Formats: sequence, C-alpha cells, structure tokens
Amino acid sequence: MSAVVKILHSSEEEQFSSLLKHAPVGLALCQSPGNVTSRNSAFEELLGLPSNQIPSALPELIQDGEACQKLISELFRGTRESFQIECTAWGIEGKSLRWTVWAIHGEESGTVNAVVMLEDLSGVALARQRLQQAERLETVGRLAGGVAHDFNNVLTGVLLYCDLLMSVVGPADRARKYAEEIRKAGLQATGLVRQLLTVVRSNKSLPRPVSLNEVAEGMRNLLVRLIGENIELKLRLDSALGLVKMDPVQAQQILLNLVLNARDALPGGGQISVETGNCKMQILSSTFENDSGACLPCALFAVEDNGLGMDESVRAHLFEPFFTTKVGKGTGIGLATVHDIVSSNGGLIHVQSEVNRGTRINILLPIVPESAPDSLQDTSFHPTHNGEVLSFQSEETR
Repeated sequence: MSAVVKILHSSEEEQFSSLLKHAPVGLALCQSPGNVTSRNSAFEELLGLPSNQIPSALPELIQDGEACQKLISELFRGTRESFQIECTAWGIEGKSLRWTVWAIHGEESGTVNAVVMLEDLSGVALARQRLQQAERLETVGRLAGGVAHDFNNVLTGVLLYCDLLMSVVGPADRARKYAEEIRKAGLQATGLVRQLLTVVRSNKSLPRPVSLNEVAEGMRNLLVRLIGENIELKLRLDSALGLVKMDPVQAQQILLNLVLNARDALPGGGQISVETGNCKMQILSSTFENDSGACLPCALFAVEDNGLGMDESVRAHLFEPFFTTKVGKGTGIGLATVHDIVSSNGGLIHVQSEVNRGTRINILLPIVPESAPDSLQDTSFHPTHNGEVLSFQSEETR
C-alpha cells in the first residue's frame, strides 16, 4: 500500500485522533523514530496484551528484528512510503497479524509521522493451510489413481490367463484348486482397486438422498474380505433410519476409511461394529443465556472397534492430512478425507477412544426433512465452536 496523508490544521488532527479511537480496526499513530503515541482499543485487543504491558516502540511490537527496524527507518527518512509485515501476535499463541504502516507528511512542519493498521489473519492463515492441504491431497490422489489404473490393467491380464488355465485343467485336477485360489485373490484385488479409484476420482456426482443402511449392506462383502478372517464385522442398522443428502460415493468413502482404520487397530484380531441410528443434534447459541437451542434431526453413522485405542495426543491430530501412527504403512489421508467429506456435507465428527479400550467414531449427518422419522431417539449432540462434538449420549448408555 502506498499512501500519503497530509494534515493541514490541528483541528483535522483532532478529528483524526477521534477517528483513531473509535475505529473498528486496530489503528495506532507513530512518531519518529517509531514510538507509538496513541492507539485504539481494537489495536490492544488484537495484540492480546494488557495495556500496561504493550511496548511503546513499533519495532518491539512487530517482532520482526532488524528487517523491521530498517523499514521503519526508511519510512521516517522519507525514502519509503509504506510497508507491510505478517507475524504472530504477542499474547495469543497461533494468532497471525498483518501490520500495514504508511507515512503521514506534515505540509508545514515537514515532519513525518506514521499510521499503523493491524489486521487479524488467523482466518486467512487457516484458509491458506486448508488450501495447501487440499492441493497436497489432490496431488496424492492423482498419483494413487494413476497407479491404481495401471495395476488394474495388470490384474486384468492375471485373471485372463487364470481363466485360460482353468479351461484346460479338469475339475478333479489338483492344480484346479490352486488356479481357483489365484482367481479369488485376483478378484479381491480388483475390488480394492475399484475402491481406491472411488476414493481418489473427481467428484462428478450430485448429492441426492442416500440410505446409509444400503451403503453399509452394499459394502458388507468387500469389507469382510478387506479386514481378514480374524476380525468379526457386525452391522447394527436402524431399519427406520432417515435419508441423508450426499454423494453415495462419499458415503462409501467414509465407511471404507473408518473400517480400514479400525482394522489397523486390531493387529491380533477382534471385532468391528458399524452402527446407524436416528438422533438429534442440539444447536446451542451463546447469544442468549437461556437459549436451549434447536434440535436438528440427524443420522448417526458410527464405526467402533475393541482394538488398541488412542491417547489424547493422538486424538488431537487424528484428522490432520498426512498424520499417521502407522510408521511405514499409513498415508495419513484416510481420516483427513473423512473429515473433509463430513464437514462439506454439514456434518460433525466425535471420537471416543482410550488406550487398550478401543475406539468409536460417531458421524452425524443432517437427515432429509421429508425422511425424518416422526419420533427420534432422545439423543443429544452438543457441538463446540470448532465443529467437533462435545458430548454424546445414546439409548444404550443412558
């Protein structure tokens, strides 16, 4: 930003001071060599420090070392009209601020002062981070899609030659059994490839009413093959479940990723349960103290295992792209994909887990109004400000 503001009379300077005090953005006035002479309340709030702890020198406020000091010196010497710096806030961890400083030239005195505008970039920084993560996921998806496509071509050849072998080997021949096992394994591999391509392909389908029960039943056989013989898969599906509006492929992605993640938590075998049910999500408002909040009908889509479980430090990073505890095995994109899908469809995720006591991941998706049952379970979800679920209570645990 390049701007020059000329102050002609003291009355105008008084008007400027009044504007500075009541402005809704963080503003401050500086004099050479960079001392802050006045600032508004918004400026102090953005810094996150008590008034008596705020440094009066601009270089100390900006916290950008020698580079900042050089820019300020150039500004007051008149060789620079403005500069802009982004850095973290003093008193609030993880808060990003943008400092925009420009010169004010006094026409009569020839003095140079400066105006400082302070902006909160926390939301912008988060958006940038999500964009970078999305770009990384897209790159990995394209790579995985290409590998899966080529691998599928190889499998097609294997299955073709297997069929030719079976056509010349009699039913009583011992080699026939080996050929059948090879063909069976090949078909299982093609199922994996199809699911991988489903996960990484571009979403071209439009959201439509979907039954999560049908999604679970339709994937039962594939999931049984994927989790192995030493793990039992149980489906507890509510026959009166309402419909949710989303792309059916995305519903399959959610279930596939959650079940595979549960499988990895059961190295010695165990049980995985897939559950659906009708429930209510209570929307709480902080605006009115006595507001109990409206209840939104939702469909519960839960996957539970009795495996290794997680501690709090792992749960805190569970849905971050490329975060994984499975060294050498996991990619860290499965649960990140689930989180993105659920969030984009207006849903919420709640994780319940303890070390050596298993994990349960509850997903809430809004029910299509026309399909909402007349009587829902008295189940309440209370979302926090960050979109996660604060508490969960079901019919079984009350």
